[in-house]
Amino acid sequence: MKDLKPYTKKYTNADFYRDGVFDEAVAKQAFLDMFDHYGVPFTPFLEQNFWVADFGLGDFEHVGMGGVFWINNPEYRYFGHEIYLLPSQMIVEHYHVASPGYPAKHESWQVRSGSVYNFGIGDPTPCPPELPESQRDYITVSNFHVMQVGDISALKQIESRHFLMAGENGAIVTEYGTYHDNAGLRFTNPRAKL
Repeated sequence: MKDLKPYTKKYTNADFYRDGVFDEAVAKQAFLDMFDHYGVPFTPFLEQNFWVADFGLGDFEHVGMGGVFWINNPEYRYFGHEIYLLPSQMIVEHYHVASPGYPAKHESWQVRSGSVYNFGIGDPTPCPPELPESQRDYITVSNFHVMQVGDISALKQIESRHFLMAGENGAIVTEYGTYHDNAGLRFTNPRAKL
């Protein structure tokens, strides 16, 4: 890590949308600012394969992510992914089901920078963080644990609903999993899409 101070730069939806249209270039620049803070090299591979998503929900300040698939191998069925979350940004609640030729995805996460709230199935956890207003009607899981740098955690049950939400300093999370097949990805929010 290049800088031990917390990352605190905050963007708003006014930064990410022009006339209601998601501006991916601004979203990418927000992550580049965070990469610079945390000392993440913007390699040629990352530059060519880095993507951002607001899940079609128009609330990137609160619900969205950046990412890169380092590897997604259908033959040997393994997957390596980096998840990038701006401060307090949430990945929309989702789950994975079997698709033609592939089992439901299983995954684990390791926090590299910042922190995340890892939400999944189980009894409700007291004192949850403030969740995005735009998603409150579409969040079905209320059990969570906080993950700090170096912590590793796995999906509790195949096909269970889950999501990550960054702490106040953003997050960089490595995901290890079985092959990611978009045909098996489901969102709780019916409006969400990639």
